[in-house]
Amino acid sequence: MDPKLVLIALGGNALIRKGQRGTAEEQFANLKIPMRQIARLSRTHRLVITHGNGPQVGNLLLQQESCREVPSMPLEIIVAMTQGQIGYMIESSLDEALMEIGVMTEQLFVSLISYVVVDPEDPAFRNPTKPIGPVYTEEEARRLPYPTVRTEKGFRRVVASPRPLSIVEHREIKHLLAAGFIVICCGGGGIPVVRGERTFRGVDAVIDKDLASAVLAADIPADLFVIATDVPGVCLDHGTPQARLLTEVRAEELARHHARGQFPAGSMGPKVEAILQFHRKTGNPGVICRLEEIEAAVRGEAGTRVVA
Repeated sequence: MDPKLVLIALGGNALIRKGQRGTAEEQFANLKIPMRQIARLSRTHRLVITHGNGPQVGNLLLQQESCREVPSMPLEIIVAMTQGQIGYMIESSLDEALMEIGVMTEQLFVSLISYVVVDPEDPAFRNPTKPIGPVYTEEEARRLPYPTVRTEKGFRRVVASPRPLSIVEHREIKHLLAAGFIVICCGGGGIPVVRGERTFRGVDAVIDKDLASAVLAADIPADLFVIATDVPGVCLDHGTPQARLLTEVRAEELARHHARGQFPAGSMGPKVEAILQFHRKTGNPGVICRLEEIEAAVRGEAGTRVVA
C-alpha cells in the first residue's frame, strides 16, 4: 500500500513570530522547527506543504510604496513573488533537515507556483474586507487609487477575499506525488485568477490559505489534513474561565459550535471551516495543532482531531 498522504498547512508563525522584524535569519531559524518534523515524517508519509505569506506580501507592498523609481507590481505578481521567496526558504530548510537525518539523496522535493480559481461574481468583490500593505493617514488615503479601510493603526488598502474554487495545478501535484516528490505549493492561498475563454486572468484579491489548502487536500485527496498554527488546537469559550480545548471531536459537533459563533472569523473560524470542508468532501480526518506538534498530531497525540 502507498504511504498515507498528508497535507500540512503552515501558518504565518512558521516563518515570522510575533514581535520579530522578519529578517531572513529569523525566518530560516523559525523554519527549522517544522522542517525537521516534516523531514522525519517523509520517511513514512507522502507530503504536501502549503504556507501563508501575509507578512511577506505586506513587506513587498511597503517596499513599493517607499520607492517610486521602480514600477509597482499588481497584487497577483506580488503573491507570485512571495511564493518563490518562501518556497526557496522552505526548500533550503528542508534540504538541511533531510541531510541531518541522512535521507537527502532519497527524498525529492519541489516548489510549485500555484493559481487558485475564484468566481468573478463572488460577493466578496462587492464588499472587500481584507486589509493589506502599509498604513496611511486619512489624508494620504484620500489620494490613493484603490479603496481603503480604517484600522486600529490607521488607513490601509482593502481587497476582496473570495472563496477558492479549484487549484489549477492539482493534476501536476498528483503526478509529482506519484513520482515521489514532497510538493510545496498554494503559497499564501495561491495566485487568485478568474477563467477567460481559454486563459486565466489575475485579480486583485487574497485567498485564505487554509481554505485553499482544504480545496487541494480534497482534490488530491489527502488521507489527513493538518493545519499547523500558534495554538494547541480548537478551544471552546476561548478567553473565558470556561475555556476548554477539544482533543477529538466529531465533525457534526464542531459544525454546531461553528454555527453558534464559537470561532471568530479573523482567527480560528477559517481554520475550522477549512477542516470541515475537507472532511465533508473526503470523510477523512483533519487536525489543527501547534507548529511544534506536527509529528504528534499526525500520530493522533496532539491538537484537535476532527473525525466522522
